[in-house]
Amino acid sequence: MILYGASGHCKSVIDIAESISEEITRIYDDNPKVEAVCHIPVQKFLTEPSNAYEPWIVSIGNNRNRRKIAEKLTQNFGLLIHRTASVSSWSTVGDGTVIMANVVINTCTSIGKHCIINSGAVIEHDCQIEDFAHISPNASLAGGVTVGEGTHIGIGACVLPEIKIGKWVTIGAGAVIIKDVADGAVVVGNPGRIIG
Repeated sequence: MILYGASGHCKSVIDIAESISEEITRIYDDNPKVEAVCHIPVQKFLTEPSNAYEPWIVSIGNNRNRRKIAEKLTQNFGLLIHRTASVSSWSTVGDGTVIMANVVINTCTSIGKHCIINSGAVIEHDCQIEDFAHISPNASLAGGVTVGEGTHIGIGACVLPEIKIGKWVTIGAGAVIIKDVADGAVVVGNPGRIIG
């Protein structure tokens, strides 16, 4: 597998791969600030290797930057699920997504492409998570929640059942979301209130 992005998030992605004995053969970055991440050499990305048949993961934490890079690449994308994660066989997960340690994804949930489902997050039944979203550590989504493209749910946030969260929303750490959230909003607090 090949990674694109040599930032801190890359280290977490490597940890997922190691947990399932998936080998990372290369790491690329546009502007590498390090020569290696977890002993894996980092190369400056100049052009896509034409003979690279391994699947790729965009190991960039920023949702907008991850989308920009994913849309620029023409390679096939892989999927990484930590060995301690519990993903229902009745749920689906899109290409390019990474699911970290101790995540729970319950039945009939759909996770889009290039998402980050971070350590200890809980996503209950019948949730819909669109592409490029990030569900932070220990965030909890109750049943039937919808999360729009590019949205970031902050660490420890809680979302009540059947809530619809729009695209490119930022939900602050520890926020409690009790009503629907429109596209582009920034929401913090308990109960969640829009501040931007």
